[in-house]
Amino acid sequence: MPSVSRTFTVTPSPSTVLDYLQDFSHAEEWDPGTESCTREGAGPIGVGTTWHNVSKIAGVTTELTYTLKEVSHDRVVLVGENDSATSTDTIVVVASGAGGSEITYTADLEMHGLAVLAAPAMKLVFEKVATDTEKQMTEVLNRLPGH
Repeated sequence: MPSVSRTFTVTPSPSTVLDYLQDFSHAEEWDPGTESCTREGAGPIGVGTTWHNVSKIAGVTTELTYTLKEVSHDRVVLVGENDSATSTDTIVVVASGAGGSEITYTADLEMHGLAVLAAPAMKLVFEKVATDTEKQMTEVLNRLPGH
């Protein structure tokens, strides 16, 4: 199972970062692989909220349904699923410096069926994606108002 993790700091407070990241439709802004991420349903965002995500990674388009599995004062967990993979994104946000945040973003990918054969190659791809995501997420979060 490929797993990648990055830890980095941003200037907004943890509450600002967590409020923003728990709405996974924002992945269109901070995830370089996401082409679209559309919320399914209505009402307040909370555990159980789902999004339809279309991503393109290494030239391959993939669609997953992401579900917000956990949200707390320092953590957001989203799980994306389709027939060939389950992606678990865990984002931990703690206070850092003068009002800023330290973010640890971990993505775990579990391949299913024949897709398991691609898992070793996917580790290399996901390392590159993680680096690009860290850079883009840092830029987007540092532009948030109210920090």
